[in-house]
Amino acid sequence: MLLSYLPILIMIGFASFMGVMALFMSFIMQPKNPYKEKLTPWECGMEPVGDANTGHFRIHFFIIAILFIVFDVETLFLFPWAVILTDHSISMFLFVEMFVFIAVLAVGLIYAWVKGALEWI
Repeated sequence: MLLSYLPILIMIGFASFMGVMALFMSFIMQPKNPYKEKLTPWECGMEPVGDANTGHFRIHFFIIAILFIVFDVETLFLFPWAVILTDHSISMFLFVEMFVFIAVLAVGLIYAWVKGALEWI
């Protein structure tokens, strides 16, 4: 029985080996000529103002990104349902279940909207 898992173990080993080799080769082949201009922080083509460790930053962008990913991934569950729906063999339970799922998504979206998570200002 363990022999049937051998191809999976070989693939995991090969993928791990390729990842470690990519990291090792980038470490070996990287240019090693640091100088003052190269080591200064640079962002968006502008000189940084102040120290990056003491300033606060808004995390609102990250909240919007997380909300997008959550709703994007959850809407992927609608595609198999849509394929089954065209088959005409869907039961009433599955039909109601998907509308419950969509209602939960709508409640989550309304909650994020009311809390102001979607406001950009």
